[in-house]
Amino acid sequence: MNASNSPKSASLRSFFRQELLPLLANLRLAIVLLLTIALFSISGTVLEQGQPVTYYQANYPEHPALFGFLTWKVLLAIGLDHVYRTWWFLALLILFGASLTACTFTRQFPALKAARHWKFYDQPRQYEKLALSAELESESLQPLAEWLQRRNYRVFQADNTLYARKGIVGRIGPIVVHASMLLILLGAIWGALTGFFAQEMVPSGSTFQIKNIVDAGPWAERQLPKDWAVRVNRFWIDYTPEGSIDQFYSDLSVLNSQGQEVKRKTIHVNEPLRYRGVTLYQADWGISALRVHVNNSPTFQLPMAQLDTNGNGRIWGTWIPTKTDLSAGVSLLARDLQGMLLIYDPAGKLISTVRSGMSTEVNGVTLAVSDLIGSTGLQIKADPGVPIVYAGFGLLMVGVVMSYVSHSQVWALQEHNRIYVGGRTNRAQVVFEREMIEILDGIKPSDAVAHPEVLSIEV
Repeated sequence: MNASNSPKSASLRSFFRQELLPLLANLRLAIVLLLTIALFSISGTVLEQGQPVTYYQANYPEHPALFGFLTWKVLLAIGLDHVYRTWWFLALLILFGASLTACTFTRQFPALKAARHWKFYDQPRQYEKLALSAELESESLQPLAEWLQRRNYRVFQADNTLYARKGIVGRIGPIVVHASMLLILLGAIWGALTGFFAQEMVPSGSTFQIKNIVDAGPWAERQLPKDWAVRVNRFWIDYTPEGSIDQFYSDLSVLNSQGQEVKRKTIHVNEPLRYRGVTLYQADWGISALRVHVNNSPTFQLPMAQLDTNGNGRIWGTWIPTKTDLSAGVSLLARDLQGMLLIYDPAGKLISTVRSGMSTEVNGVTLAVSDLIGSTGLQIKADPGVPIVYAGFGLLMVGVVMSYVSHSQVWALQEHNRIYVGGRTNRAQVVFEREMIEILDGIKPSDAVAHPEVLSIEV
């Protein structure tokens, strides 16, 4: 026995067609899924995504819990720290896509098929059920057919009956809308599976490859760049006359595996660098190192670290030896790349100040600050699903416009010296009525005469 014709196979097909397919095509289910997806999408926007565990522990403590239940443990357990990559969110997208597909095949395609199929009305009583109808005296349906054709109707005639329609694109519009939404869902799923998000803090003049991955999909390995790197040629900050930051910039070069520059761009906030599907955004800045010399010593470079100020601004600091045996030294603090550098002794007392490019006397030596080296904070994203999502939104706009086109239908029947005319439309009812009246009035009196006592237009 053929497996495809077995009772079990027939039972499965029957269950799919009679139970599962109508359930998936249910409008209430689609609305619930859409609202659920929207709710969790909002949570992914409100709750910070891809942060370290310590961040959530600090901002979502157990006592007191946010809203009485949302703690860092709950947040991490259900995946609200990476909503768009969780299995249950992807499952919601797939289920909603299945619902759209089922609705398309069970409702939209049959509606389109019915709209394309012409059906003649050959009984006068059938015209009484139409939203708009009229009864005229006429020797032929040909004048009416010609007028309908001038109004861009497609006319079909058989013996003494006529059917005309226009605006079939209005029936195709909902199908295009569903297809565009499926395309958007596909792009979102593909981006979640193959995209990644990384952060890098890179000193000016350094070259790096993307390593510090914060969040990535299970198939993101193919998107990680292995044959190219990025060099930070220069990082600088523009300040306002009042001394606050106006904008910060990074001059970046993309280098191939041979170290040759293949692309160069200066980025700033809202002006990223894009290369091979990877986007580098200017997101942060810092102070990475300090170049100094003591007395007549060669210039040497010391790293600077950001200090914990309990939320009272950003400060970077380092320790500078003032004796060759490292038995004595001073601490140097900086707030930005252009301001005053503060020098403290081991007891925490402010003993001097200095600016970049200047020198001062401390502990019996001359301390000269040659330069402060800034570091650029980059956010790096790759989302291969974005082009698919954009294509879906473009198709969605086209589908919405198509859906606003009215699908209008006109029937006519000739019996002896009389013709019965009727029509209906799925939208723009008033416009359709005016059009029908103009068409009927446009028939020449010699061909057809409308009598008020038999003219009946019902809305």
